[in-house]
Amino acid sequence: MDLHEYQAKEFFRAAGIPVPPGKIALTPEEAEALATEYGSTVVVKAQVHSGGRGKAGGVKLASDPADARKHAENILGMEIKGLRVEKVLITPAEDIDTEAYIGVLIDRARQAPTFIVSAAGGIDIEEVAETRPDEVRRFTVDPRHGLLAHQAFWLADFLYDDPSLIKQTSKIIGQLYETFTSTGASMAEINPLITTPDGKVKAIDAKMSIDDNELFRRPEIARMRDTSAEPDAET
Repeated sequence: MDLHEYQAKEFFRAAGIPVPPGKIALTPEEAEALATEYGSTVVVKAQVHSGGRGKAGGVKLASDPADARKHAENILGMEIKGLRVEKVLITPAEDIDTEAYIGVLIDRARQAPTFIVSAAGGIDIEEVAETRPDEVRRFTVDPRHGLLAHQAFWLADFLYDDPSLIKQTSKIIGQLYETFTSTGASMAEINPLITTPDGKVKAIDAKMSIDDNELFRRPEIARMRDTSAEPDAET
């Protein structure tokens, strides 16, 4: 079961991962009101279970509330890879210095969680792994012991040289693993994980899939399912 970005961010936020504020709008008027509430440049983001939202025109920067309304009018009702957009996430825009990728998923061959990290964030990680494998670091976690602090540091150290950024990212990696295991996820990723000009590390996008076999143990997560955002074959 896939989660929307805003739903995944709720889990990230609960775990302590630095995530910008954001709220859902179902109408252009709600988008305009939220942009007014935030009082800054915002991003209007289509919420569908599909990649390539940006390329499809489903992610737009709005400089003022009227701009947010206009973008919401264009995005709501559009189709992205056959999926109709019924809601948009309104979130304050961030000043970005660098973009990285952090993800954890179940390695089916090893039956264990595997981390993938790369300093090349904001793009398709599979493409990076295929064309520039030296820019990707992988680590399989021993589920008997969980992710240890020095292992999280080793992953973060691959992304940054700055000790402060490494420290912040090590903590985020640990929090991502905790989110992954506690929700019964089969995948959780941050793409991109950004650094800001003032030296902060933040998760400005979030993606999670929950193992369907785990949903009976977690009815509160099962209730988050949005069948309208899934391909017909999955509903």
